[in-house]
Amino acid sequence: MCRWTPSVGHLSPETALGTTTAAASAGRPLTLPTAASLCLACFTLLLVTTGTALGACPPGVGHEALQVLASGINCSWTLERHTRSYNHLEGDVRLRRLYSANKFFLCIDKTGKVDGTRRKNYADSLMEIRSVSVGVVAIKSVSTGLYLAMSKKGTLFGSVKYNPSCKFKERIEENGYNTYASLRWKHGGRQMFVSLNGRGKPRRGHKARRRHPSTHFLPMLPA
Repeated sequence: MCRWTPSVGHLSPETALGTTTAAASAGRPLTLPTAASLCLACFTLLLVTTGTALGACPPGVGHEALQVLASGINCSWTLERHTRSYNHLEGDVRLRRLYSANKFFLCIDKTGKVDGTRRKNYADSLMEIRSVSVGVVAIKSVSTGLYLAMSKKGTLFGSVKYNPSCKFKERIEENGYNTYASLRWKHGGRQMFVSLNGRGKPRRGHKARRRHPSTHFLPMLPA
């Protein structure tokens, strides 16, 4: 964010116009702007328009770029550091179906079993993905009300209650798919990922790797 501090003591448009008219009536030749002054004017216009786009122009001046040039206002920039708010990322809720790169939809049945299905509109595959903190989500089956959780051994299951084992770090990979790693548990210092193998069965977290297609999921909007 930039704050503009206009300097004083410059000619106003009326004064400049009066000087030009007086020179013309006295028969004196008008002085044409030099290349340097034209460059300065263009640079000033660039600063003014940039400040306007950023919403950092002074009151009464920001939306009158031509007036700034005519008035000869010089603007000095003072940078101010502002705290960025990430509140819009917390508490956000999305209804999605997690479609794996192996062409299975992740689902949680009423018994707490985690599995993959090829049925696109299967009720147990509709998930509520809630952001609990920046980059961390909780995944819950809409139909069963069970949370996706991972045990210390890397086994996926449906949990009745929300707890630390239900938190997953969500990351968008280079191929556009998402990966979900357990926030609580690791294996030998390595992250453990939500994964479905080529038969649609959950794979133990410590056997999955970030770059493996079995850990890649595409959050799809429900039809």
